[in-house]
Amino acid sequence: MRDCDFCGIVRGEQPAQIVYETGTVLAFLPLNAVAPGHTLVIPRLHTPDFLSCPAPLAGALSAAAAHVGRAVRAAVAADGMNLITSAGAAASQTVFHLHVHLVPRWDGDALGRLWPLPSAATSGPDAAVAGQIRRSLASLTPP
Repeated sequence: MRDCDFCGIVRGEQPAQIVYETGTVLAFLPLNAVAPGHTLVIPRLHTPDFLSCPAPLAGALSAAAAHVGRAVRAAVAADGMNLITSAGAAASQTVFHLHVHLVPRWDGDALGRLWPLPSAATSGPDAAVAGQIRRSLASLTPP
């Protein structure tokens, strides 16, 4: 897509600190990193979000995220890592090209706990919602 910044990085038209690339994926450091080593892994093919991603591409993206994640963890001596992706504006997605955030974490870092948030806590799994999800899955084509 011509107006997508991440597609511009893929085409070499936008500058980026690229750390890994294959014919299918690209990994680079974001402009506004939340921690040293914070890295984005994207498919080269413009895909709006993970819900739109074809299964083979999702597999390649996942494998690349794990591979790059291991390298990031070693490079910055992280104690842990969050892998985060969002689908839609309601989920805080601001760039509508699928991307996985690899966010290195350290014990006691300033980012704190991401979840569960005390105000969002539930009383446990909801059987009705589980049933709705199972019915929705039955109507979808398997990956």
